[in-house]
Amino acid sequence: MIGWHRLPTRQQFPMRFTPQFLDELRARLPVSEVVGRRVKLKKTGREWKGLSPFQQEKSPSFTVNDQKGFYHDFSSGKHGDIISFLMETEGVGFTEAVERLASMAGMPLPAVTPDAARHEQRRKTLYDVMELAAKFFADTLASRNGAKARGYLGDRAISPAVQLQFRIGYAPSERFALKEHLGAQGIPVEDMVEAGLLVAGDDIPVPYDRFRDRVMFPITDLRGRVIAFGGRALEKDAQAKYLNSPETPLFHKGDHLYNLAPARLATHNGAALVVVEGYVDVIAMVGAGFAASVAPLGTALTENQLALLWKMADEPILCFDGDKAGQKAAWRAADLALPHLKPGKSLRFALLPEGQDPDDLARSGGRGAIEEVISAARGLAEVIWSREIEGGTFATPERRAALEARIGELTNGIRDDVVRRYYRQDFAERLQRAFAPDAGRGGYARGNYRGGASNIGGESGRRFAPRGTFTPGAAGRFEPRAAGRTQGGQTINRGPYQVASPQLATSPIMRGQRSAISRREALILQSLINHPWLLHDHLEEVAVLELAHPEVNKLRAGIIAAFARDHHHSPEPSEQSEKMRADLAAGGFSQLLQRVELAITTSAVWGAQSGAAPDDVLSTWRQLVSLHRQWHSLLRELKDAERALGDEASEANLAWLRDVKARLAEVDGTEALIEGFGESSGRFQRSM
Repeated sequence: MIGWHRLPTRQQFPMRFTPQFLDELRARLPVSEVVGRRVKLKKTGREWKGLSPFQQEKSPSFTVNDQKGFYHDFSSGKHGDIISFLMETEGVGFTEAVERLASMAGMPLPAVTPDAARHEQRRKTLYDVMELAAKFFADTLASRNGAKARGYLGDRAISPAVQLQFRIGYAPSERFALKEHLGAQGIPVEDMVEAGLLVAGDDIPVPYDRFRDRVMFPITDLRGRVIAFGGRALEKDAQAKYLNSPETPLFHKGDHLYNLAPARLATHNGAALVVVEGYVDVIAMVGAGFAASVAPLGTALTENQLALLWKMADEPILCFDGDKAGQKAAWRAADLALPHLKPGKSLRFALLPEGQDPDDLARSGGRGAIEEVISAARGLAEVIWSREIEGGTFATPERRAALEARIGELTNGIRDDVVRRYYRQDFAERLQRAFAPDAGRGGYARGNYRGGASNIGGESGRRFAPRGTFTPGAAGRFEPRAAGRTQGGQTINRGPYQVASPQLATSPIMRGQRSAISRREALILQSLINHPWLLHDHLEEVAVLELAHPEVNKLRAGIIAAFARDHHHSPEPSEQSEKMRADLAAGGFSQLLQRVELAITTSAVWGAQSGAAPDDVLSTWRQLVSLHRQWHSLLRELKDAERALGDEASEANLAWLRDVKARLAEVDGTEALIEGFGESSGRFQRSM
């Protein structure tokens, strides 16, 4: 049986919310009222019951007790109060959860200082102004004056429903339309100027509307409040195609992302985080099923935006247009990220077909076309390596030495010692594969190469057996030997390495390396291979599932591609499985299939095996996916707890870290539960 445990509500953590304030907040808001906004509850005696909000189930196992002030979910083991419920279901932090609940309860938030209180009140006034402006723009779009803008949106296949979802509007062409509308509602001109809605200055006698004759995209903060706008010009001769709000007390464009709040919730629920270039691209991606899509706000990616991305996902996917500008944008982002890399924190890069942006691809090929691009995303090290050798000629020792020196400078910029060491090793091996000749071909005995590749950046490293050759062919370009090539050029022989535990094998620090495939990820893949019919109802869930091992991601893409070819609709499950395996083998996945089988160290998970009854398969699948999502959610929380302890070595932060680690261990223990399924397949009778 799953043990009861408390999720950390962090009310014990030192911050501006006193225990008395939090107790009053809980007293004012019954748990059933907060939970009831998301879960349909039914009164049974002293408690309320409903279906779990954390995983799919048919029979209610979720209970709420107002007298005791907690909820408990028997299906997942989650347990907590109103604060932890918001944190779990909305993906928000402790402070934001408390602020939302205080607003719901009508409680004023305690201010740290009188100055902070005045500043907060001023910000609230500006939020109100921005909300009124957003409503004006939306109403104008829906009016007769918005016909031209609606035509533009129709041409971009942005439906009225999507317009409402993203609160898209239209700023009329008149010079004072918004100013007069807000003025009629008592908003001072000074507030409009401070909110960035009017253009003002010493040389401007009468402030006027900043946005005119533009389709308006509201930009919101993490709490969904409008803080700025992006305006797309409708006239071709406009000075700027896109115009953003200026810097204001609410808005700093380098600190925010478009669609940030919905994307954070989607990543919390397991969606892959994708970064595209513009507002319409985000809208197209969301419409195609990629809910966790965001975009920078008219600038190249900034350090603060990168930090926001890493709070939501360990490896965000940057999806750029498939032209030279898109390639340069990818390189800039790679250079930006390199110094800030941490164990498990990196980027992946997906380049679209040349001449197409996400909006084009979504309209022409739909979700499948985008999924194909995303599944082919390359790692950060691969992108940097490709840039450094692109178009280069390395026919002389001096040129090869210059390449090694450039790579050494890049790796020296990585601040984290562990990541820097692995990057030096990775690039040393790439150089070795590229330039070390084979024995008998270039005069060097295998294993005796003494080049500087193993000492990139001045740090001593082990020697590597050469795995490629430099062929001074056409113009002396680098041409990897065919036998030395691997898929994506990413496979690295790291020598003997013993993984200490399944937890370490699947931890973020091991991502991108030839670590063992985790048992849970192998079971998920085995379930899909043995029971392809699962994909009929769970295709989207499978596509967005966060998988740690790069080879597992490749096999997942292969399974989806095989299923998409419409070969797995036989009424006989065994025939479906045989066809799936044949398709995967034909696609070159035979060795990977063997690795998946080897990673499954028990035969007790009956529902993942061939011959299991559909009910058992579904029960096992739901448990596997639920545990997998719990695991990744806890890994993200572990990072937050470690960061908090690093910032402030308090007893409370230490307790938080210990609690997260205990719950990670508990997830490992809970995995044994899925071995109990299989009764409807006759498993127990067969084993008697």
